[in-house]
Amino acid sequence: MTDLKLGILLWGQAATWPEMLDAARRVDGLGYEHLWAWDHINAIFGEWDQPILEGWGLLDAWAMATTRTRLGLLVGANTFRNPGIQAKSATTLDHISGGRAILGIGGAWFETEHTAHGIEFGSGFGQRLDWLDESVALIRGLLDGEVVTSPAGGRYAMSGAHQLPLPLQRRLPIMIGGSGERKTLRTVARYADMWNAMGTVEQLAHKVDVLRQHCADVGRDPAEIEFTLGVKVTIRDSAAEAERVWKAAMEHNRTPMARVADDVTFWNGTPEQLADRLLPYVNLGFRTVISEQPAPYDVETLERFIGQVKPLVDRG
Repeated sequence: MTDLKLGILLWGQAATWPEMLDAARRVDGLGYEHLWAWDHINAIFGEWDQPILEGWGLLDAWAMATTRTRLGLLVGANTFRNPGIQAKSATTLDHISGGRAILGIGGAWFETEHTAHGIEFGSGFGQRLDWLDESVALIRGLLDGEVVTSPAGGRYAMSGAHQLPLPLQRRLPIMIGGSGERKTLRTVARYADMWNAMGTVEQLAHKVDVLRQHCADVGRDPAEIEFTLGVKVTIRDSAAEAERVWKAAMEHNRTPMARVADDVTFWNGTPEQLADRLLPYVNLGFRTVISEQPAPYDVETLERFIGQVKPLVDRG
């Protein structure tokens, strides 16, 4: 038995709030472990100028409408907020939800929304990852009740910061998304309780080896980090029917097929086919799988992913 954990990320674009609320309640009622939101100001699939709602606001609202799922951003854009605000937002969600918050965070990548809204994007991805590493260290300290002061010469200028109340959870988990080998995985090794990654089995096997070396370098047991796999599943009785449903969803999201045809994270098929694809990842250590679901939210896939695919994987 693998005891697979499943989560759902509801795409924030091309959906109304009533649709999001209904889907969140369904995910909660079906028994999923996690419910996630994006942290984007503009749509990231297809045309960028589509309707989209803000992530932290969605999480706070979902917290009032759900009872059991953990809640977080997959993942928050570190560039959008000061680390003190990130910590305070997560703590507030933890209190609203009765201790179900996860602080998801990453370096940020979507330049269009930064430029459009006047948010500093940095000189390149390397600089943003340096900002992320500094930020996560500060956030961890604030969530743990420490008095936090920024290191000299860094990105931030926090001085004697301390926050109350503390989270309800004794250790509010931090998820870090990304697989950059030199910087992101080093930050994961230092601070993350959860790591989210995407890619082929071969790619992620290599990333796991790199992460384990970073953990050895910082004296961290990699078993302390929950490996989470990101996919986007559509489930039907045949692969052809799943493909048809997926293509209709992409059309709804104004996303040309040419932009997603080579994306290895879209998995369309029968429950048996998806279970077969998942097992090598589970054996690699990814015992939590989070599926992103585009609007219009596919009730059949939500029901069959946890109701049929999970039992097949659990039986190995």
